[in-house]
Amino acid sequence: MPRTTRRAASPWSSPDEREKEREAKREAVLRTAARFFNERGYHATSLDDVAAALNVTKPTIYHYFANKDEILYECTRRGLNEIAEAARRPAEQGGTAADRLRAMLIAYAMTMMDDFGICVARTQDHLLSPESRKGFRALKRDIDGLVRQMIAEGVADGSLSVPDVRVAAFTAGSALNGLGTWFRPDGPVGAAETARMTVSVLIDGMRGRADP
Repeated sequence: MPRTTRRAASPWSSPDEREKEREAKREAVLRTAARFFNERGYHATSLDDVAAALNVTKPTIYHYFANKDEILYECTRRGLNEIAEAARRPAEQGGTAADRLRAMLIAYAMTMMDDFGICVARTQDHLLSPESRKGFRALKRDIDGLVRQMIAEGVADGSLSVPDVRVAAFTAGSALNGLGTWFRPDGPVGAAETARMTVSVLIDGMRGRADP
C-alpha cells in the first residue's frame, strides 16, 4: 500500500488569517491616530507619535497607509460610514417617522461621541487633500439626505411639524456634530444619557411641543 504522508502543521498563517491580522493592524493605526488627532489636532500630530504609541517604527505605518492625509481621511470616512449605518438601521423599523427619527438620531449621537465620530466633528475639510475632501463632503451629504428624508416622512405622516425640512435637518446635524467637540467621557453625564437628552430637545422642537 502506498504510504500516506501526514501533513505537518504549518507555522505560517493562512491567507485568511494574514488578512485578518492586516485589518487588525490597520484598525489599530486608525484608532490610535484618531485619538491623537482629537487630542492634539492634525498638524500637531506626527506619524512618529502614532508609531511610538503602537511600539512600532514609522516605516511600519507606511506599510498600511501612504501618508498622514490618507490616515485622516480614513478616520473621517470610518466615522461617517458608522453614522450613515446608524442612521439607516432605525429607518427600517416600524412606528411613526418621529419614533424612527428619534432612534436614528440617538444612534447618530452615540457615534459622534466615539473616536472616529469625534474625528469627523473636529476635522476641517480644508485639511484634507482635494480628492479626500471630495469624498468627505459626499459622505456628509449622504447623511444629511438620510436625516432630511426621515423628517420629511414625519411631516407627511403628521408625527412631526417643521416649517422647513432642510433647516430642521441642518439644525439636527449641527447639534449632533457638536457632541464631538464638547462631550467629555469623564463628565457628569454619560454618553447614552447625553444622547437621549440631546435628541429629546431636537424631537420635541420638531413636534412643536414637549413630551409630557
